[in-house]
Amino acid sequence: MAVKILWADDEIDLLKPHIMFLEEKGYDVSTTNNGSEALDMINEESFDIVFLDENMPGISGLETLTQIKNRRPGLPVVMITKSEEESIMNDAIGSNISDYLIKPVNPHQLLLSLKKNLENKKLVSEKTTMSYQREFRQISMAMSGRMDFPEWKEIYRQLIYWELELEKSQDNSLKDIFRMQKSEANSVFSSFVKKNYLDWLSSNDDDKPALSHTVFREHCLPFIKAEEKTFLVIIDNLRFDQWKSLQPFFEEFYRVVNEDIYCSILPTATQYARNAFFAGLLPSEIEKRHPKYWVNEDDEGTRNQFENELFGEQLKRLGSDIKFNYHKILSLNAGKKLAENLSNYTSTRLNVLVYNFVDMLSHARTEMEVIKELADDEAAYRSLTMSWFEHSPLWDILRFLAEKRISIILTTDHGSIRVQNPVRVVGDKNTNTNLRYKTGRNLQYDASEVFDVRNPSEAYLPKGTISSNYIFAVENSFFAYPNNYNYYVNYYRNTFQHGGVSLEEMMIPLIFMKAR
Repeated sequence: MAVKILWADDEIDLLKPHIMFLEEKGYDVSTTNNGSEALDMINEESFDIVFLDENMPGISGLETLTQIKNRRPGLPVVMITKSEEESIMNDAIGSNISDYLIKPVNPHQLLLSLKKNLENKKLVSEKTTMSYQREFRQISMAMSGRMDFPEWKEIYRQLIYWELELEKSQDNSLKDIFRMQKSEANSVFSSFVKKNYLDWLSSNDDDKPALSHTVFREHCLPFIKAEEKTFLVIIDNLRFDQWKSLQPFFEEFYRVVNEDIYCSILPTATQYARNAFFAGLLPSEIEKRHPKYWVNEDDEGTRNQFENELFGEQLKRLGSDIKFNYHKILSLNAGKKLAENLSNYTSTRLNVLVYNFVDMLSHARTEMEVIKELADDEAAYRSLTMSWFEHSPLWDILRFLAEKRISIILTTDHGSIRVQNPVRVVGDKNTNTNLRYKTGRNLQYDASEVFDVRNPSEAYLPKGTISSNYIFAVENSFFAYPNNYNYYVNYYRNTFQHGGVSLEEMMIPLIFMKAR
């Protein structure tokens, strides 16, 4: 069906050549020489786009535009005018026009505006399809070779780029191909981690990745020392793709000076990874050096209640006398309270802010049916995160800090992955409940389906008992017990979990920003 254009211009008779040009291109053009008739025609017929002259007798173009938007808010309107006055441009743009053309217009300008407003999604989709098809082979070839961690960072960046780009595509078959490629990447990455992870922990090799316990010392502290004031913001459970979705919000007020990726330790869970970040130590080292600050799996109490103390100990050990404030936000009211009192903290050299919303969203998505509906897949999960952030006290806080010219480090402790593949495991009553890692005695499992660490000390993990070991789910799998197997599989499949080995959980955004 031909695209229907309504063109309202008091000199419409002089535009016959332009109208004929568009009709030859397959467009259906209806015309009028005044705004009143244009409004009547819009009431009687369905148009795809309106060309509207700004200066018409009777009802002006701007008045006509206002009434069109009241009646048909989604109808694209292209304003055409002889005037180059900035005030008229501002009025038109403020009224949500789709394009602004200055007379005399040529036919190709009109054609470009039509394509931009009516065929943009289709053209973007076609361009994205061709570009990804070219890059698909390059990514696959890279993964078939022997890659180091910096190369994996680049592959992951590319995968996230294409994941976000393909959201704009209308080619569902190409999206399926991408999902298969990303699944293959997670499989290869899991093998890479199995082969190298224990060596990373024990080696002093410069080529090993920055890990949870080294990233503050190696990357954050040098930045903090170079800046007058810094806020270190840890959004719990923030994935790299979620950061890329949030990035446009930040770039309105901040300049990204470095976008990096570091590697979370295992388990990719708050108790281990975030404690390691704040302590600058691996879990078994924390347990040994600061036993009063470490809470084991089977102990009572919150397992991250001593981050402030661990961070202070790390700064002391690093010989730093930087004064800092520590804030942990676990609720909306706590976030609002911090935003209201933020001026009390901006004179301090370093503020550490832990914000737990994304982690709570992940858990809520598992437990609450309404959140499952709203965040059915990765794209919806990103969208929900963006909606939260845009209306959160955290966004108010960050805008205030930009006004005060305070620099930001944005990071997290681990990500999460949407799990789909159940893996059977048997453990005793003392085995922990996490779906992506298990620790305990006499665990029974298929070793080919997991990354197992039989000697916890090799992974610098606390050893609960002599016979305890750890197993980690890989790729998109999750652990399920044989009892009530089908019920739990159906309940947890397609939920977002963390604790195991995957690109989404281990490849952590580390972003350094300065106020614009």
